[in-house]
Amino acid sequence: MTGDRAGDYRILHEAALRDYLAGVPDIAALLGAEPASWSITEVGDGNLNLVFIVKGDRGGVAVKQALPYVRLVGESWPLPLSRAHYEYLALSRQAQLAPGLVPALLHHNKALALTVMELIEPHIIMRRGLVAGTHYPRFVGDITTFMAQNLFFTSDLALSAAEKKEGIAAFAGNHALCKITEDLIFTDPYRIAEQNRWTAPYLDAVAAELREDMDLHVAVSRLKLKFMASPEALLHGDLHTGSIMVTATETRVIDPEFAFYGPMGFDVGAVIANLLMAFFASAGHERSPGERRAFEGWVLETVETVWNEFARKFLDLWRTDARGDAYPATLFGGGKGGARLEAERQAYMQRLFADTVGFAGAKINRRIFGLAHNIDFELIEDPRRRAVSEARSVGLARTLMVDTAEFPDIASVTAAARELRSWMPEFTAD
Repeated sequence: MTGDRAGDYRILHEAALRDYLAGVPDIAALLGAEPASWSITEVGDGNLNLVFIVKGDRGGVAVKQALPYVRLVGESWPLPLSRAHYEYLALSRQAQLAPGLVPALLHHNKALALTVMELIEPHIIMRRGLVAGTHYPRFVGDITTFMAQNLFFTSDLALSAAEKKEGIAAFAGNHALCKITEDLIFTDPYRIAEQNRWTAPYLDAVAAELREDMDLHVAVSRLKLKFMASPEALLHGDLHTGSIMVTATETRVIDPEFAFYGPMGFDVGAVIANLLMAFFASAGHERSPGERRAFEGWVLETVETVWNEFARKFLDLWRTDARGDAYPATLFGGGKGGARLEAERQAYMQRLFADTVGFAGAKINRRIFGLAHNIDFELIEDPRRRAVSEARSVGLARTLMVDTAEFPDIASVTAAARELRSWMPEFTAD
């Protein structure tokens, strides 16, 4: 599975990658035919890495290689290659805990920061499907299983204190990727930062308001502190609809290079935030008024069932597989103890829900005012229509972050989103 035979790091473009894979017997056998006949296509559209699809007459693979810098920015922003190894470690653990929901690992070269994985076909990036208005009936069941299994079984509820600390230590070195999150999500959108951008001039005033909103600054700083100081479980760390590949019948979660031990609500909130953005962006993709209302209804229903199913599955695991050092069973014996522990489980999930709501708001704001945007909004060609969708999203995001206590359940979140769907912001640029 792993190998460092290639020695020092070098960027592998098509010819060099072909030669390298030809020298890995298992991969060469999987691809078949002569290496000269393999098709190699660079398909990476993300912010950080090179991604290739390699196909031979027998089969295909996906190859991902980390670059020593942020691809979106260039060599002026260096980044450790070690992130590729943390991604490999995370995928290995996720494959154990949620089998069938991540790509199979075929080969890893730590020195080259290169991983060869199962080629996921005919799946597409979920975000592109949502832009097109596609429904995904398997998504809720799959993503909630992925989150519940990974978050529960890497937490103190399932692990001994020693096992948990060893897990934290294994990912503690991924701090450069955490720093990206700490800056781009929790800090830069709320201050003047060189790499910030938004739909100008329509959102100029909104961006200025974010920089002056002290209630919001306190809220996002509390979330940042939670992100930095609460190693509750092993997170994917970047669990958005661009890191999920789907068909109508299958789901695969990819790209966990931001993995580290952090607050569970960050992953769950990221999924919900991206669904909410798909909901608000939908109006901008309409060719005629109201044509996507059925899709929008499905998205909000999905938001609700993602939380409800995740919570149900997580609680079921806690009731049946709680072998960790937290909440020792010896302290909760008998009917009285069992009832008290169940009440505590419900209180725990309510705290986790509050974290999820706040993190969802922060994830929305970063996609509208920070460095890395998403195609849900970016593919709305008319900038004013785009700004309308984004302003609605920002309105919800602020409330989720500042007035989190006003959202006792997920239905209150979708109700607020539904109400904002018809709100028409006024822009000073008009």
